[in-house]
Parts: sequence; structure tokens; C-alpha cells
Amino acid sequence: MSIRDNLDISAYLVLGPENTCGRPVEDVVGEALDAGFTIIQVRSKVAGVREMIECARRVADVIAAKGKADTVPLLIDDRLDVALAARDLGIKVDGVHVGQSDIPPEICRRHLGEDAIVGLSAGAAEIRSYIEHEDVSPIDYFGVGPLHPTSSKPDAGITADGTLVTRSLDELAGLHRVSPRPIVVGGGVKAADIPALAATGVEGFFVISAVAGAEDPYAAACELVDGWRAAR
Repeated sequence: MSIRDNLDISAYLVLGPENTCGRPVEDVVGEALDAGFTIIQVRSKVAGVREMIECARRVADVIAAKGKADTVPLLIDDRLDVALAARDLGIKVDGVHVGQSDIPPEICRRHLGEDAIVGLSAGAAEIRSYIEHEDVSPIDYFGVGPLHPTSSKPDAGITADGTLVTRSLDELAGLHRVSPRPIVVGGGVKAADIPALAATGVEGFFVISAVAGAEDPYAAACELVDGWRAAR
């Protein structure tokens, strides 16, 4: 059985070196894993390819050291080339997360194989259109946001005319009802949002700064995970 078969996106951490206030990425990941986070995505808009590969190596090593290499997937945001290069170097990268303007999911699936995890993010309306008109078989989950404005992803939810569109709880509940794939929601998510977000039926939340930028990442991660578990 592959890691894809037991995918748990309930507590999803996204981070890169620019998000951790100077702390090693792997240290923050380790604290999130101790708190119960279930999936890790390495994402950086400033790191070069080699730096991304090395970051993936360190994160994969801490996941393995925690005994979670078979249960907590490591994904690379956006960069199929980084994921493939890391795998070629023997790093356990389990898949990729792409947006609608990135490499198509079916190409990622073709190159990474059937055991890999491929996530796709877009706005709620775009996801609904994708569900209605596209083949969702290459995709394991959908990422939707933002719930609130967020400095970690300042372009999230920005329409072509520059308007910021956040996602309502009713919209998320409706999307959950029609989606054939699990949904993870992020964008400014805080611990106070967790009960209402869980009540929509979506399968998980994702955060960047709420953990990676927290003064105490472990305490922040525990608050989020405990809140989700209590609400579900």
C-alpha cells in the first residue's frame, strides 16, 4: 500500500526558508510533526533549484527521523523538476502541488507515477468548473483559498481586475458537497477559524505563517491540530 492510499490532508503545513523567521525549515517541520501535522509541502518563491532540493532533503530526513516517512507525505510546490531531481538523488519526495497555471496534473502524474500524490489549487469557482469539465483522476486533493487575506500568499484570491476574493464558509460547504476529491482550505487560517472551517465538511486546513512564523511553532501547531480534532 502506498502513501497515496492513506492520504491525510487534515493538518497541512506549507513552508520555505523565507517563512521561518531565520529558523531552519526542518526544525519547524519537526515541531509541526510532533504536534500532529499530517502533510508537509516545501514551497519557496525565492530559493533556487539546488536550495529547494537541499531543503527537501533536510525535511525528508526529519520526517524519517520522526518515524513518519510512510505516513506523512512530503510534496514540492509548483516545481516538478525539483521533485524529479530530488527523487533522482534518493530523497523521498512523495509528489507535487500545482496551480492551474502550472504544469498540468496529468503530466505530473505521468512523470511521478501512480504512487505519487498530486494536488491542485485554484479558486472555488475554478475548482467547481474543473470538477464539471475536466478529468480529475490524476488529482488526489484540491487546495482552495484564501479564507482571509494573507501576506504569505499575497496573490491568492486576486482576480484579473485586482480584486481580492476570499472564500465564504457557505461556498466551501457547497464545494465540499460536489467535489469527488478531498479539499484543504487555507489562506490566513488561524486557530479561531478551525471549528467553523471543520463544520463545512472540508477535509483539512493548510497554514504557512500560523506555524512557520509563530514565536512558538510547536504550541501554535498543537492549538490548530487539537482544534481540528475536537471539531471533527
